[in-house]
Amino acid sequence: MFTGIIETLGAIQEIRKDKDNIHITVNSSITNELKIDQSVAHNGICLTVVDIVGSNYTVTAIGETIKKTTISHWLSSESVNLERAMKLGDRLDGHIVQGHVDQIGTCIVAEETNGSWFYTFEYEELLDNITIEKGSITVNGVSLTVVDSSKNKFSVAIIPYTYEHTNFKNIEVGKKVNLEFDVIGKYVSRLYSNKL
Repeated sequence: MFTGIIETLGAIQEIRKDKDNIHITVNSSITNELKIDQSVAHNGICLTVVDIVGSNYTVTAIGETIKKTTISHWLSSESVNLERAMKLGDRLDGHIVQGHVDQIGTCIVAEETNGSWFYTFEYEELLDNITIEKGSITVNGVSLTVVDSSKNKFSVAIIPYTYEHTNFKNIEVGKKVNLEFDVIGKYVSRLYSNKL
């Protein structure tokens, strides 16, 4: 389980295909604190550390994960948002994030608004995923509050700190992002749709 509060950025060093899997090697300032079998969220995708060499570590994504996330769009030298799993008893500064990406979204608006940044994302109508104004959403692993919501579309406002300390500064119109919708909202939506 995660909180959506990004610890640091990691730099992808290598992407290696192996049958239906992809092995991703990342250089990070937190590598020396990691261990094999540990879960780390990469742009909101929970992946397991399988190897550590110096300041680099490697994670593996299987076919199902590749299909549902933006991993197939990643490039060497690209930066990814990193968050280790939360410890029991820690403060939940963001919201409950599982690290299970629901679907891919596309940025359709990215603009600076007098010191902050405003982004709008749209997504396909799948699995009854919804957002609500003032509700929670995770974009590339970042816990955010929805400021505007409509069918298959939502907007978020980014403060300067988040912009500088995550890969939001690399998100432009047309960029694909990982979306994890609020877990409570997903259950409510599913219960409601099953009653109709």
